[in-house]
Amino acid sequence: MSTTEDAAPVVNKNKRHRKEKPWDTDDIDQWKVDQFKPEDNKGGTFLEESSFATLFPKYREKYLREVWGAVTRSLEPHGIACTLDLIHGSMSVRTTRKTYDPYIILKARDMIKLLARGVAVGQAIKILDDAVACDIIKIGNLVRNKERFVKRRQRIIGPDGSTLKAIELLTQCYVLVQGNTVSVMGPYKSLKEVRRIVIDCMKNIHPIYRIKELMIRRELAKDPKLATESWDRFLPQFRKRHLKTSEKTAKKNEAIQAKEEFQNTNPDANGNSEKEKPKKKVYTPFPPAQQPRKVDLQLESGEYFLKTREKEAKKDAERKQKQTEVTAQRHAERAEAFVAPVEKAEPTAEERLKKRKERGDTFGDASEKKKKKKKRKSEPSVVDDSD
Repeated sequence: MSTTEDAAPVVNKNKRHRKEKPWDTDDIDQWKVDQFKPEDNKGGTFLEESSFATLFPKYREKYLREVWGAVTRSLEPHGIACTLDLIHGSMSVRTTRKTYDPYIILKARDMIKLLARGVAVGQAIKILDDAVACDIIKIGNLVRNKERFVKRRQRIIGPDGSTLKAIELLTQCYVLVQGNTVSVMGPYKSLKEVRRIVIDCMKNIHPIYRIKELMIRRELAKDPKLATESWDRFLPQFRKRHLKTSEKTAKKNEAIQAKEEFQNTNPDANGNSEKEKPKKKVYTPFPPAQQPRKVDLQLESGEYFLKTREKEAKKDAERKQKQTEVTAQRHAERAEAFVAPVEKAEPTAEERLKKRKERGDTFGDASEKKKKKKKRKSEPSVVDDSD
């Protein structure tokens, strides 16, 4: 065998029969979607009319009436007719004889869906472009607790909308959080990323973890050497650490021990908070006495023998009595705001003097000395006439 045969490269069996394609060069973008033009439609007009309709909430009616002219003008070049029904609260789009693109009706359907979900008309018109797609993510049924749902939905937006802005910059998408849905517009690949972030956030995984991962991926994509390698070693692995049963028990024992030490060192702090332990009930093998039924209680009170009208009258009287009690209580609560506060009376001069004397102030002694001096001055001087 010659050396040329030994040096021949080993060809994969799956690629053995593939031939070179000189017309297929690297500068051709295989994923490029060319615009559909009227001359591309060889079949002519459509055989049947296609139409889609969607409802919109009451608060969107005023805005839709104002911008419906712009919606009509944007759909007119594509040969799509649209109607706004204010009586039934719906928007509809349909094909006409001028429609040449068979897929544009689905784009128009997405447009009216976005308008119904609160997207501005200037943004919603961009969905008619072939490179832009949309996704409406329903988040209303992912969390049962209302307060928890509101907190997690707010987590998608972030403080002053910073988290939402970061998601939009990294994914090149438009994201709008409205009510029980999240409307997203952008490239197909980015829509998948945004859906993953939103659903994970509603499942109590903070968006910052996904944002960090997207930022790392963005930097790795700039390096051509890593194009054929796996990026798993660079991406962060956020895993929830589950404690073993022994670790949980050890942690619990530590907490109990720390609590006991604190109680031993601070007996005063613990004395007031301690409650008397309830006495243990004496065990009896016999079951407790059977509780009376509702009918038995009615028989005892005599209510069972009353007529239907009398029963209703009694219920109405009880209800009215309860209403009057509640009304009186509310009036009393409101009247409390108008009750003047109790003002302390100023002490008289005699009371003040008495207090000073009790305290043994010098002010009282000084006043007494002044009085004595005045008395001495007022007394007439005695002249000695013995000389």
